[in-house]
Amino acid sequence: MITTDLNDLIALARAAGREIMAVREQGFVAQTKDDGSLVTLADQRAEALIEAGLKQLAPGVPMLGEEAVAAGRAPELGQRFFCVDPLDGTRGFAKGGDEFTVNIALVIDGAPIQGVIYAPATGELYAGEPGRPVRAIGDAALTAVATATAPPDGAWRVVASDHSGRNEKTAHFIAALSGIATHASSSIKLCRIAEGAADLYPRFGDVCQWDIAAGHAVLAAAGGDIMSLDGKPLRYGGDSGGFIVPGFVAFANVAAASAARSALL
Repeated sequence: MITTDLNDLIALARAAGREIMAVREQGFVAQTKDDGSLVTLADQRAEALIEAGLKQLAPGVPMLGEEAVAAGRAPELGQRFFCVDPLDGTRGFAKGGDEFTVNIALVIDGAPIQGVIYAPATGELYAGEPGRPVRAIGDAALTAVATATAPPDGAWRVVASDHSGRNEKTAHFIAALSGIATHASSSIKLCRIAEGAADLYPRFGDVCQWDIAAGHAVLAAAGGDIMSLDGKPLRYGGDSGGFIVPGFVAFANVAAASAARSALL
């Protein structure tokens, strides 16, 4: 049973976005974490704001946050928990780019049920819960996401990362589908599938659960889903492997999932 209002999570993501943009305006210095990834004051302040907000919205529900885990504060996860990346795309943010997002998801029984992805620099927002995929730009009202049911002209449209999406495995996957490739950054890739602009998103490489949980929720609300590279449903929680997802394929519908499984063979 969902007890969190999606609109409250949207408001919290937007508040975190304002915090991030305030740090950008003031100036900051990026630091390198033990895993080689970057962190900034914007990451830390946004996560602190989100954590405080979630404690008010859902007392007693733990939050799995990227910066908390990096600091050695991984909570004990139960049946339900929040999965948060306060600033997905820190490297691009540190370089002055605009392709970064705030990601907040509610996970219940291993599945992301509610999710919000907000891009503070562009005002682009996507959110979803069962039966309700929505989006907005800036201060505009939320509108329903209308998804495509089949690729145009029978050509599978495959979206991949600007960097990791140019490897040999991704190229082989696209070739096996006779697909059309496009590239995008951050968690917006999953939203592109949710809104019908792409059919598949393969990732052959490790990502963390907080990188994709919110986008997974939005995609599921729009009728899509994500599978592991072995074709099984992707699940969240547990701390084995440091909350790492060793690759996945996101798909828009049943037909795209079937095509992906064939390409993975």
